[in-house]
Amino acid sequence: MTVRGIETSPQAYARLAGLLYLFIIVAGFFAEVSVRSKLIVSGDAAATATNIMAHESLFRVGGAGEILMLVCDVTLALIFYVLLRPVDKNLALLAAFFRLVFAAIYGINGLAHFAAVILLGNASVLKDFNPHQLQDLAYVSLRLHGYGYDISLVFFGIHCLLLGYLIFRSGYIPKTLGVLLMIAAVGYLFNRFAVFVAPAFESKIALFVLLPGALAEYSLCLWLIIMGVNVSKWHAKANRVVS
Repeated sequence: MTVRGIETSPQAYARLAGLLYLFIIVAGFFAEVSVRSKLIVSGDAAATATNIMAHESLFRVGGAGEILMLVCDVTLALIFYVLLRPVDKNLALLAAFFRLVFAAIYGINGLAHFAAVILLGNASVLKDFNPHQLQDLAYVSLRLHGYGYDISLVFFGIHCLLLGYLIFRSGYIPKTLGVLLMIAAVGYLFNRFAVFVAPAFESKIALFVLLPGALAEYSLCLWLIIMGVNVSKWHAKANRVVS
């Protein structure tokens, strides 16, 4: 492939995709494990509010990290399209669209994250509300953030299903990674709809359902960074599509 006359190897795109994926994994882990899971106390709005205001900078950094994750996701949508369009251009484009919709929903959902800080930190503007009401509203905004994330993961799950199928058929990325991604996608979708329909049941199965997703995404990330794609097979398939 050529950009302004300079040939860009699919291997370079693969390595860039792996590095972007690595940033997403690290930033997502930080936001969820080091920020929200430590500051949000389930069922206790007052304790959650106290934690957030005591560690406001950490809370804001977690949200900013997620915004940078979305920048990476948009870039990954294009890179995966470029890497996988020799397999099936239309399905690769559809996979890119689903990842972009995921990123759009997740981005808008970020408002609920920062709403908690606004509600808790602008007492003079919200003087008609007492502190307990503001704490409750902040906690509700964080619960809404969780549901918004669940909605976005439906689109991400479909993206992973398409991505896994394309990788399985590619011939220049191991089929095993494609199978893992398709299994992960089913888990994501099952888990998210369980959240909407039967949240009590979802809490019992979440760990087992989501583990394949972590394995698949970590494996894909490391493979792209270390091994990339089989360039000769990629070019062979791309040339067949062109011809």
